[in-house]
This record gives sequence, structure tokens and C-alpha cells, in this order.
Amino acid sequence: MLRPLVCCLLLCLSSGLLSAAEKQQPNIVVILADDFGVGDIQAHYPDNKIPTPYLDRLVKQGMSFTDAHSGSAVCTPTRYGLLTGRYAWRTRLQEWVIAAYEPPLIAANRLTFPGFLKSQGYTTACIGKWHLGWNWPGPQPSQMTEKRNGQWQLSWDFTKPISGGPIDRGFDYFFGVDLPNLPPFTFIENNRVFPQPTAKFHPDPAEGIVLPKAFTGAPAAPDWKMQEILPELTRRAVKYIEQQAAQQEPFFLYFSMTSPHEPVVPSPPFRGKSGIAPVADFVMETDWSAGQVIQAIDQAGLGENTVVIFTADNGHSHYTGWNDLIKAGHLPSGPYRGHKGDVWEGGHRVPLVVRWPGKVQAGGRSDQLICLTDLLATSADLLGTKLPATGAEDSLSFFPALQGKASDGTRTSVVNHSNFGEFAYRDGPWKLVYKLSGRNLEKSRGKPTIAELYHLQSDIAEEQDLSQKHPERVKQMTADLQALIDRGSSRPDQQSQNDGQVEFKTTQKLRWAPVKD
Repeated sequence: MLRPLVCCLLLCLSSGLLSAAEKQQPNIVVILADDFGVGDIQAHYPDNKIPTPYLDRLVKQGMSFTDAHSGSAVCTPTRYGLLTGRYAWRTRLQEWVIAAYEPPLIAANRLTFPGFLKSQGYTTACIGKWHLGWNWPGPQPSQMTEKRNGQWQLSWDFTKPISGGPIDRGFDYFFGVDLPNLPPFTFIENNRVFPQPTAKFHPDPAEGIVLPKAFTGAPAAPDWKMQEILPELTRRAVKYIEQQAAQQEPFFLYFSMTSPHEPVVPSPPFRGKSGIAPVADFVMETDWSAGQVIQAIDQAGLGENTVVIFTADNGHSHYTGWNDLIKAGHLPSGPYRGHKGDVWEGGHRVPLVVRWPGKVQAGGRSDQLICLTDLLATSADLLGTKLPATGAEDSLSFFPALQGKASDGTRTSVVNHSNFGEFAYRDGPWKLVYKLSGRNLEKSRGKPTIAELYHLQSDIAEEQDLSQKHPERVKQMTADLQALIDRGSSRPDQQSQNDGQVEFKTTQKLRWAPVKD
């Protein structure tokens, strides 16, 4: 009798342990490539010319979303949206990005993706590019300036801690750079510059192309090598995963890559590997880097319980070798119009692949409309909990789509923003663009924008303006966008407010909008 009883007890115990394991919170790893076009994964566009074997494997293992968008067509605003679940144009920043030594864009009291996950028991880390501002210590405070990079030649004290960065916005650990093409040219760990930038920056043409020559003489670490940035970040991300494999707590890793953004500096193993151009080599190194992180997850035995999300902050850059790619038959934006910075689809439509073995269909595809602001709400659904009542104003869960279920109640519209502050409002297949009226941004300031209407389902290249043919739809979509702006939130159960005056019918006069009364 004793032996059957013991077996029964062991069976019950093992069943209990299995049940607990099944309920274990998954690790979450977000890999954000920088200036990586919607057409840059070869598995998605087999006729394109840059091999991406690691991401091709991820596509086979996960679900690809074909209608995914960054909230902006440039770096800083997208990162803000991903980490806060809020459109960046709701802040005072109305165009371009955070410049050198400008203050934090994320307010100290704002809900963040890592902060939310910490409240759910997660350990959190950011490795890579930050580009969301810091409070740099010095004789003067970091300030929002209308002049782009108007503070880079000022004196700053790099021996003191810098506040307002990742570890003050929800991350337990940070290692990376502010961004690779602005000073100071060195790494930052947590809230300390390391190594100290005691030398002066002098671009080395042997390293690559599109080097930040305008910042010659800026503070730099001794013997600073731009080719070593991505490999070092990759090593750090792999090491972090290996360390977390020995811990009990679930972890969140935000691997914010610095490639293939400029400077285009493929490391020696990748130089010339594509046979096309340096930027194509850098895309291949980006693929490799993401692959090392994913392999580290699998080799650590964490693959079954880790959600891996690969995406990009905006479309492929047009000034880092675009013509070389087109000439070779590689279309970074696929069939879409435009590129990084644009209000057109090529500026903000991005690849998005989600892998969660046994939970998300391998090799699956979904045409669910997604914005990167939605990762926060989706993670809450994934964990079976709810978002706080305040914050994450523009985060809507696409968890049903991950489960292969009908998407009723999820996102049907999205707002996109260009480098110049132009707005586009998407409603189902319809897209209303409010573009500059002048030849450039400076010529357009304070002038009315031009509304153009496109039907993406029948005109994916945005070639036929239908605004004159459908004036009532233009009127309705304009009213809907205004209502969404005025409500301060996309969440149907929430009302909030913007930080500054937001205007899409005319082009903004200032980069930083005045504080809203």
C-alpha cells in the first residue's frame, strides 16, 4: 500500500509543479532595430537582395504582422511611444528628435513599459540606444532648444551621475549609448559615463560612411571605435540573458540596437559581405546581432517561456546608401512609398515578428493594424492583468491577434507622424495625410497643411489622391482625428490631456510646443 501511495503523492506533486510552471510569467524580449525598413527581412520579401538568415528563421518560428507601424518616422518619438504607450506628439516635441544634451522627454511620473513590468515582478534592462534625453550635469542645465544640437559645444561634467535616463524611468539596468552619432562618444552604464570622454572625437574614414563629422572635437572616450559599438552591445545583451537564466524572476530586455542607423560602420567580419554597399553589410550585421540574442535565449533553455518581439523604429534611411540598394534590386520599403522621416507608408510601416513557442502560431501572418505604442497594453493582456487607469493613453492590445482570434475591439485607426511634424490619420483602409504646403519645413511654418486622401487597399503605393472625390470622408476623418487629439487618449475608457498645443491643420511654428494652459 505504501508504494502506490507514494507514487500517487509524487504524481500529485509533479502535477502541481507542472501547473505552476504553466502559469509562470514569460520573459519578454523586445529587439528594436534602428532604421530597418519593412522590406529588409528577406523572408518577407524573397526578391530583395540582402540575406537575413537569423530573422528569416524567426519569421518561420513566429507570427509576422503585415500592418505594423511606428508612431513616428524617426527615432526619439517612436522610442517614447514604445516605452510609454503614448504618441510622442502629445508631448511638447512636435518634430525631429532629441538633440545632444537635451533633457528627458519621458516625465518622471509617467507610466512606462519597464515600470509596469517591474510592478508585475519583472527584472528589467535596457541595452543599446536610449535617445530620450538626460539631465546632464554642468554649469547650465539641459534645456529644450529650438536650435538643433545647440548645446553640444557647452561644457558638461561627465564625472557626475546623469539623471532622468533609463534607470530613472523603470529599468533596473542600462548599458549603451545615448545614440551613436551624437556626443558624448562613449558608453554609459546605469547613470554613469564609462569610460570617461577625456579625448576629442575625430572621425576615421576607414571605419565606414555617414560619420558624424560635424561633431569633430566633441568629447570622446580614448580610442573610441564606432565599429565596436554594435558588437559590444550584442555581447552585453547575450551576457544579460545568460545571467537571468539562473534567476527565478521573469525578465524584460529592451535591446535597442544602433544599426543600421548611421554611422554606417559594419565591423570587420561583415565589411563587404553583402557585395552591395556598406549599408547592406550593416543590415546583415543587424540580422546577426538579433540572431545572437535569440540564440542566447534558446541556448539558455528559455525559449519556451520567452516572448521575442523583433521590430524597428521607422523605415530605412534614404541617405545611407539608398540608391545603391535600389540599383542592386533591393527595395527597403517594399512596395510602399517613401522612407525614414516620411509621412508615407515607407516612413513608418515596420516589420514586426512575435515568437512565443506553443502560444503563437509558427509561420503565422496577421493583417491586424498595430502601432508600437500597443506593446504595453498587449503585455498586460499577456500577463492576464489590466493597465492602470492613467497613462498608456494610446496603447491598445493586439493579444487576440496573437492568439489567432477575431480582433473585435482592438485598433482600427492609427496616427502617424513625420520627421517634419506632418500628421497622417489611418481609418481602416483609408489614410488621410496632412502634408507640408511649402517646399520645405521652414517655408511651411505657420501655413495650412494640404490634405490628401488615399485608399491603401487599392493603392498601396499612395499614388492616387482621392480627397476631391471623397470630400465627406475627408471631413469625417479630420473631425475624428481632432477628437482623438482633444481627448488626449486613444483608449475608449480614458480621457487625458496633451502637454502642449497640438495642431495638424497648420504646420507648427516651433519644434517644442509651448506648454498647454
